[in-house]
Amino acid sequence: MPGSASRRTVLAAALAAAAGTAAAGAAPAAAAGPLTPAGPGADAALRAPATVANRFWSTFTDWRTGDAEGTRAVAGHRPGLVLDVPLGRTDYTDPHTGLTSSWEYARWTSPAHAPEVPATEVIASWNARTPAGTWLQVELSGTYSDGTATPWFVMGRWASGDTDIKRTSVDDQTDGRSSVWTDTFAVDDPASGLRLASYRLRLTLHRRPGTTLTPTVWRVGAMASDVPDRFTVPASAPGLARELAVPRYSQNTHVGQYPEYDNGGEAWCSPTSSQMIVEYWGRGPSPADLAWVNPGFADPQVCHAARFTYDFQYAGCGNWPFNAAYASAYPDLNAVVTRLRSLTDLETLIRAGIPAITSQSFRKEELTGAGYGTSGHLMTVIGFTADGDVIANDPASPTNEAVRRVYRRREWENIWLRTKRYNASGKVVSGTGGVCYLYFPDRPTPAQRKALQAVGVL
Repeated sequence: MPGSASRRTVLAAALAAAAGTAAAGAAPAAAAGPLTPAGPGADAALRAPATVANRFWSTFTDWRTGDAEGTRAVAGHRPGLVLDVPLGRTDYTDPHTGLTSSWEYARWTSPAHAPEVPATEVIASWNARTPAGTWLQVELSGTYSDGTATPWFVMGRWASGDTDIKRTSVDDQTDGRSSVWTDTFAVDDPASGLRLASYRLRLTLHRRPGTTLTPTVWRVGAMASDVPDRFTVPASAPGLARELAVPRYSQNTHVGQYPEYDNGGEAWCSPTSSQMIVEYWGRGPSPADLAWVNPGFADPQVCHAARFTYDFQYAGCGNWPFNAAYASAYPDLNAVVTRLRSLTDLETLIRAGIPAITSQSFRKEELTGAGYGTSGHLMTVIGFTADGDVIANDPASPTNEAVRRVYRRREWENIWLRTKRYNASGKVVSGTGGVCYLYFPDRPTPAQRKALQAVGVL
């Protein structure tokens, strides 16, 4: 099956149960985003309420706000946050190895942020480098719309390597009103009207005691959203014909390779897509980085991406923020997880030379030419035809040469942006509502910056 969707299926079941059967009769709603549209239908989109809001901390000024406890802001070409004076030591027992080790640590807590969109879901993402002997933890807490507070939820324990700790999400986090499902904070019962009105993020940086090592964090933030239940979305009008020269990699050429990482290439849609865009931007692992890969395997960089996006708790490579963090560890490359509103927004990005990785689920008959159905799959949008159809590098293809696909615009837009769908058994389950990964240079061109601002990321 393309992709790895086990925890997406769990989240779908939980949200569907909370929403009940009322969603089945939901009227089509405007697609997500607080963005300014272009082209036909713009006036209607402008009247639609905002449903997505991003906030990222990345500037030297940003890092000097909030509450620094032993951390320090560093200026330069890419401002960041580092561990300066440890607050103390803490023991961490790795749940995936059983080993307990001692770490020095320091913390930074963002100011409280009230998004334009009181949220039913929040997804954090971060850009960082963690040299051997270091790692970091990202947490989220907030205030509900009724004035009560959440606890601190762990959104990820992350290292770019896997020798000090096993990067991991944390299961079974709930306060009885909201829960964290791998990488997504979600209000348990959105129909109740409860929303997350504000939130803070907390970074805890760790290093081996007695060293001067430090993680460096260049960006941390979150996408807050309240996307309404919808089985269909309004069609957007085509506005662009352009195709970007993105490398093509098939996950299926890696079937059976390194099964310890989510059963091998069979489930590597996310890291395969990530690797395509990393290389589009001219980055990639060095020969030394790839020395661990069997030399008989083609495209060893895909194996590398799978290993270094792997979430040991989720037991898969499809953790959204872990993929973004993997990409951002390459020089001067930024990465975020967000939601977009329509194919018009993707056209805005493609026009500026920015491809996107999108998450969607569908039955075989819902996407003409795919040849498969999936409960969760990542693919890379690289352009649009003159008729407005979507050109995608679909890693669920038998060979690299077959990766480039053209999918019908209306079909593709709907399966990507809907939040509810019927699976092959006729059961109502959830869709991703426009989730995508965006990777882009730390110094974007003026056109790229304008496009990223237009879709609410910068």
